[in-house]
Amino acid sequence: MPKQRITKEMVVNAAFELARQGGMEQVIVKSIAQKIGCSVQPIYSYCNNMDGLRNDVCDKVRNFIQGYIASHIDKNDLFRSTGQAYIQLAKDEPHILKIFILQERKNIASLEDLYQAEANPQVARSISEKLKISLESAKQLHLNMLIYTIGIGTIFSVSTPGISTDEIYFQQEQAYHAFLKAALERKESE
Repeated sequence: MPKQRITKEMVVNAAFELARQGGMEQVIVKSIAQKIGCSVQPIYSYCNNMDGLRNDVCDKVRNFIQGYIASHIDKNDLFRSTGQAYIQLAKDEPHILKIFILQERKNIASLEDLYQAEANPQVARSISEKLKISLESAKQLHLNMLIYTIGIGTIFSVSTPGISTDEIYFQQEQAYHAFLKAALERKESE
């Protein structure tokens, strides 16, 4: 029987699945080799260091989250459903959310930098049009909700036996109304 050819994609996929099931701390060469069913040698041939492999896993996590959120949003209520999708992600994929939140973000020196790097600009435009507020106010509202949702999603993902999603959605809705009120007050003062 011919030897199985181990590819970098197989190594990254196995590492991603280990991280998904148990967190990034599960991404070790021995575990990856066991998951693929090979010796550790092919793993080392693709991974000069574990940091590079972890970066590849983080890239895969980002792609996974983008697909997850896209499949869980309501295009008619993009803003609210995006926040709810992140909470659902926290429930369904707590390790994925933790990896996403805790990954190092380089060249971020302000919340504006973070917003530019992480947010979908289409959401701010949609908020601006729907609420008839300036694009800048919409971005601020979106940023506030991103910060709040990531924070409450993190709490949700690490709580046992678990906070109900209804309670989390209620808190998220309360925050939305408070942030919206501030955005509308800014609009009136402009």
